[in-house]
Amino acid sequence: MHVPRIGKWLPEDHLLLKTWLDKLVKHVESNPKPLHPVLEEFKALIEGDAQIYMLFHQMFEEVPTKPPYNKDPTKLAPQVRDYAHMIELFNAIMTRAPEFNETGLVGFPINAILDWPMGTPSGFAAFLNEKVNAQFRRMLTEWTRFLGSSASTYVLSSDPTVGWFSELATKDMPYFVENFICDPAQPHRGFKSWDDFFTREFRPGKRLVAAPEDDRIIVNACESAPYRIATNVSARDRFWIKTQPYSLEHMLSGDALAPQFVGGTVYQAFLSALSYHRWHSPVSGTVVKAYVQPGTYYSETPAVGFDDSAPNDSQGYITEVATRAMIFIDADNPDIGLMCVMPVGMAEVSTCDITVFEGQQVKKGDQLGMFHFGGSTHCLMFRPGVKLIWDMHGQTPGLEASNIEVNTHIALVEPRT
Repeated sequence: MHVPRIGKWLPEDHLLLKTWLDKLVKHVESNPKPLHPVLEEFKALIEGDAQIYMLFHQMFEEVPTKPPYNKDPTKLAPQVRDYAHMIELFNAIMTRAPEFNETGLVGFPINAILDWPMGTPSGFAAFLNEKVNAQFRRMLTEWTRFLGSSASTYVLSSDPTVGWFSELATKDMPYFVENFICDPAQPHRGFKSWDDFFTREFRPGKRLVAAPEDDRIIVNACESAPYRIATNVSARDRFWIKTQPYSLEHMLSGDALAPQFVGGTVYQAFLSALSYHRWHSPVSGTVVKAYVQPGTYYSETPAVGFDDSAPNDSQGYITEVATRAMIFIDADNPDIGLMCVMPVGMAEVSTCDITVFEGQQVKKGDQLGMFHFGGSTHCLMFRPGVKLIWDMHGQTPGLEASNIEVNTHIALVEPRT
């Protein structure tokens, strides 16, 4: 069965995902080991809190018993049986880096483990719980330490079973050496860790800024594919329903600047697992405010039902609830004025690293920050009255769109009347 998966974070064929998860399950069963302290904490949280204990039991029980939900999408047996099994699989992930192999990339291994429970009523409640998300944050922080260590470089090789520089990977990432700063003569092409590889930078001259002196031109803030353009966005809306309308006060978490954007425009685009994960300023101006808003990691809207490529179908919804960065910029062009760049974490990819500070002057194309060990989605927000002529480079925004290069022209701002 072919299942499109946004940004290529999970294999397009769910059978390939099952093959990967089967190998992980067998590895755990044949190589038992003590739980990592952070997973001992997670287990204690589940078993010590009555509400969480109930939810983590029910999220596995609530996967429907009728086809196809009584089995995974490959029509085979469910692989993750209960919360104890889930914890054991998490434990194995803590010392593994995302692999690129013949079964396809599994860049969201924890998300893969939770694929079905995420779509249940109890899963929806559990993954909105603040205590649960705090524990996921601690777990992912520990995993980040591994991904930032030299031990994670075992996948940065030409090994056909795991390697990111294998023949198969090279086909999906052509011209890697020409595009990215690296040294093919060095071990692991000079990258010191998985995170070093994933936050790699383009070589000078590879992503030139469109019209750098023309403040009417807005450029793409990330190497990303257009997902949605919404106008006349409401202050508050029912963002959890199937159409997932934007709800500005929730997106901006009640920030004092949020009311200025009511009735304005939101552009959303998603990142690819295979490309570039740094954010750049779409305009020239002054950073007014910049911070990270903590949020959820594995919440998807119940309106989409069982999304076998979750959280693909919840792209709009996660902009209100997921961990996200907010970078407000007062553009030099008065026809733009105050705007906001909002990178949004998704599943494992929720480490938003801001590299600019309040009061900093930025030029169009300057770096604003990055996602660590991956990429997700992002929004550009404009106030009402900003007249934008969009250029999606021949595409219609949506889940089937493809990347527009970072720093490429995506909109022209017309003068206010």
